[in-house]
Amino acid sequence: MKAGNISQTAWKRSVRRQLNSRREEALFTPSMEEPCTALRMADGGIVVTATADTSGNVPESADFAILKAVNDVASRGAEAIGVSVQLILPLSATEAQLKALAGSMDAVCMQAGIQLTCLKAETNPCVNQILTIATATGEAAGDSILRTEDAAAGQDILLCGHIALEGTLRILAEQEEELSRRFVPSFIRQLKEQKKELFAAKAIAAAGKAGAAAIHQIGSGGILAALWELAEASGIGMETELSKISIRQETVEICEFYNLNPYQMTSTGSFLITAKNGDAVVKALEGAGARAVRLGVATDGNARVITSGEEQRYLDRPAPDELMLWRERNCH
Repeated sequence: MKAGNISQTAWKRSVRRQLNSRREEALFTPSMEEPCTALRMADGGIVVTATADTSGNVPESADFAILKAVNDVASRGAEAIGVSVQLILPLSATEAQLKALAGSMDAVCMQAGIQLTCLKAETNPCVNQILTIATATGEAAGDSILRTEDAAAGQDILLCGHIALEGTLRILAEQEEELSRRFVPSFIRQLKEQKKELFAAKAIAAAGKAGAAAIHQIGSGGILAALWELAEASGIGMETELSKISIRQETVEICEFYNLNPYQMTSTGSFLITAKNGDAVVKALEGAGARAVRLGVATDGNARVITSGEEQRYLDRPAPDELMLWRERNCH
């Protein structure tokens, strides 16, 4: 198989057809588009969990798994309370690396206002990079949750955050020495400071209160994959404008340096949002300190149109994530 997410065809043919277990407490059924699990408890409350993974031999690599899981929980209208982490280490890992990982993860949890509730670590001869698996758990306020499938024709499609920032920061964490020879210190410093943008739970909560119908974090495959996932989950078409997509100059320059496509790069901390009144949600997001823009509108039918200047094209099926391809080229 190719690096990255399996294809939708393979998932439908070899995964979905095998899944027949059901419980009435489970509010979601497994899908390619849904990153969370939601369970209704006996007292009527809703518990939401999300799992994310990252790999890499620098301490910061584990942080991004925690942030993605926490943000996914927030995207369902829940507040994350704790996160459980499992580390699978190569035999070459050292105790000093383990200590740095634990300290970095705890610092991220403190910033996010959650507790690191469980941390397990083991070595495994089958891995050559540290693999982090993080599961965030939270509780939804009230008796309902947000769903990607609730996007509907006529709603505005919004982008919260800057695309590919996560991928850029992960490359910087692993290649700082090389990038420091290419870019001035102020460039590196400014990029590192942008990590705070990935703590998005507060902004997402503001969007939910302002009337967001659906919120979908941009993950593997980047914004182009996320647009496809939004359309697949809800059965909508869309008309979007490529030039309106927010991207930081630092991301552009690092992607050019490594010949990567930022529109197909993992983007934890940025979200697609649909709403009947997009202006109100944009205002709420900006009030929470987040960058927000209107990309376009959801439409009836299956046409998924992206406009770039005078050129129009249709959205393609998700391609492998650019960060994953970069790692495939650089981790052997």
